Amino acid sequence: MADFIQALDPAKLLLAETALAFIISPFTVPAYNLPIFLFGSYVQESSDAAQSLTLFAGLLSLSIFYDILWMIKNEQGGFLRFLTVILLLLKIPTASAFLIAMRQRGGQFPGLGTDINGPTVWSMPGGFASGGRDGYQTVDDDTPRAPSKVSSVPVPQPATNQSGAYQSV
Repeated sequence: MADFIQALDPAKLLLAETALAFIISPFTVPAYNLPIFLFGSYVQESSDAAQSLTLFAGLLSLSIFYDILWMIKNEQGGFLRFLTVILLLLKIPTASAFLIAMRQRGGQFPGLGTDINGPTVWSMPGGFASGGRDGYQTVDDDTPRAPSKVSSVPVPQPATNQSGAYQSV
């Protein structure tokens, strides 16, 4: 099953669902499907949007439940009901494909697994741990490592003020 989902092209699935949601949008159908799919097509094009991809995968997964509730509470004609069910059934492999794509881009849902690649290193560009010093401390360390003492600031020389001469700053 996982190989089947990995073989799917999320872009083509999303394009088909966006087109189907657009075609049936003037009729009595769930109004949230077209905006969700338009947001998904925007997110799918952005390669560095892991957080937006997480949001889209969550919205798409949640909309499957909402579609079932919407179809129970609202009446539709036979052909429109058929297209709504097709759209609902297409959401399942699309949500799965986007969840896999999200995992490949480095995103994850909270509670669905943790990063088991090793200890986390807390550092910030320009922070105490940057600049080649030994200031890195992993989360698993009990005692902090002291940064090495590197004096890169020159000691200021006393200025001699000579009358009639320019001062260099």
